[in-house]
Amino acid sequence: MVTIEQDILGCRRCAGRFSATASRHSPRPVAWFHPRARILVAGQAPGMRVHETGKPFNDASGDRLRDWLGVDRDTFYDRDLFAFVPMAFCFPGYDARGSDLPPPPICAQTWRSEVLEALKNIRLTVLVGGYAQAYHLPGRMSVTARVQGWRDHAPGVFPLPHPSWRNTAWLRKNPWFEADLLPVLRAQVREILDDPNPA
Repeated sequence: MVTIEQDILGCRRCAGRFSATASRHSPRPVAWFHPRARILVAGQAPGMRVHETGKPFNDASGDRLRDWLGVDRDTFYDRDLFAFVPMAFCFPGYDARGSDLPPPPICAQTWRSEVLEALKNIRLTVLVGGYAQAYHLPGRMSVTARVQGWRDHAPGVFPLPHPSWRNTAWLRKNPWFEADLLPVLRAQVREILDDPNPA
């Protein structure tokens, strides 16, 4: 596992791709996982703040996600508890309009299977956003449809919308998410974290 993480941190495959974006940044992979982790957060890709700090979900989206999971920052960043494996380990950059570019497929093609295979103790997978959901859940459907069907995958998998501020309107239109899904998700997270025999 140490070798995988070191290899990811040293990856520069997308240097040319990133230098051609509006942000013109260099690769800075954010790898944050350990074989003992119990909960896998499968997200999209780091944003600019995460790119700058080197810490996953170290932004307003992370604040909302931690609230959804019912955990504090110390728990969230405990590598023995949480593993973060996004669809791309680097910030993909901005397009000409200042919007985040999608995660380059080459990242998941290169690293994802190997990393997931090394995470032997995962008991809960949280799929954050459409890219992670499309990878882990078969079939073509919208993020809303996948999240609405959360009971089909619980308690081992929970699809969630991205916790970005851009989805605040979605949350208002779908009150069942906070009323029905989140209490079950938080209870599952707490059960796993409180288990004295995680293996």
